[in-house]
Amino acid sequence: MKTNHDYVEFTDRFSANNYHPLPVVLTRGKGIWVWDVEGKKYLDMLSGYSALNQGHCHPRIVNALKKQAEKLTLTSRAFHNDRMGEFLKKICDLTGYEKALPMNSGAEAVETAIKVARKWGYSKKKVAEDKAEIVVCENNFHGRTTTIVGFSSEAQYRAGFGPFAPGFRIIPYNDTKSLQRNINQNTIGFMVEPIQGEGGVIVPSEGYLRRCREICSQHNVLLILDEIQTGLGRTGKLFAYEYEQIRPDILIMGKALSGGFYPISAIACDDSIMEVIKPGDHGSTFGGNPLASAIGLAALEIIIEEDLAQHAYDLGNWFMDELRKIKNPLIREVRGRGLLVGVELSEKARPYCERLMELGILAKETHEKVVRFAPPLVITKKDLQWALEHISNVLSV
Repeated sequence: MKTNHDYVEFTDRFSANNYHPLPVVLTRGKGIWVWDVEGKKYLDMLSGYSALNQGHCHPRIVNALKKQAEKLTLTSRAFHNDRMGEFLKKICDLTGYEKALPMNSGAEAVETAIKVARKWGYSKKKVAEDKAEIVVCENNFHGRTTTIVGFSSEAQYRAGFGPFAPGFRIIPYNDTKSLQRNINQNTIGFMVEPIQGEGGVIVPSEGYLRRCREICSQHNVLLILDEIQTGLGRTGKLFAYEYEQIRPDILIMGKALSGGFYPISAIACDDSIMEVIKPGDHGSTFGGNPLASAIGLAALEIIIEEDLAQHAYDLGNWFMDELRKIKNPLIREVRGRGLLVGVELSEKARPYCERLMELGILAKETHEKVVRFAPPLVITKKDLQWALEHISNVLSV
């Protein structure tokens, strides 16, 4: 029988060295559990960076995929298909926007939002040609394209990939005064994560997004929220911005939009913004294909019908309260919303993730010193209690 080590060694012979995964090779998943090639069972506390809110291999999505895969998978956007409209209507019904534009990866959705915002800025706000600016935040993570890493404040994400596209202004996160100062006549958008997930599960001050909304409205600037990781139930609301009772101008979503089955993303906004996009302005061969549409529709229905947002809210609050009871001077802070939780340590987090792996819990460090816990939203309190016992043993003095 091949071991985890055998598979890692074999894969490393052919793979680019662009990730540093934990040394476990997974071969099967169901619900909140995954199994490695040696037969060991683990509780998945990462959920594919929140793509698996519905759990691994949810049977409803499996059935939707199989049924559609046997019928029609791809038409390209050269022709219509009979599934995309239903999928986009579901997105619009759930978010309250008039239009949606489907893509594939999250980074593609961010790029789409940038293009739509710029086109709106030139055609509606009448910004001078090639002068449009979008304000973004330090410590952001919006994807890995050259445009996106160009406005990252993380040195490694930028190193060796320039020259970068102009048109972005970086300000501190959770600082509305800086946002106000950095808006000028060329500013067409402010793009921000409601919670910085990759940045270390950074939760802004209460009222931050509400004040950002006010400033953007005051200056006729589009508020663009990246809810790729935080959206679709993860934080205890369908979208994290609902905690502030605001409405962004452009909403970016992905990851759990497919339940982990397929790359599916989208942006949503009202027609007064989306109408600036004309045939030929933007597109994707696979975006909105019938297979993706069938999968996405099932994934959204599960989130609503199984009330996963409320489940995440209830369990997440309990889980964070229990984590805060762990006594260890190395623990600097426990923070998060719903079942997106970060435990910040005063030393590197990876050794703790490796110990958890040995005990059958898969979590991953982020921003070097933060252990992120984000299990599938279908997890039960009993299973989370089991995990908490092991987490407590690993993190306690």
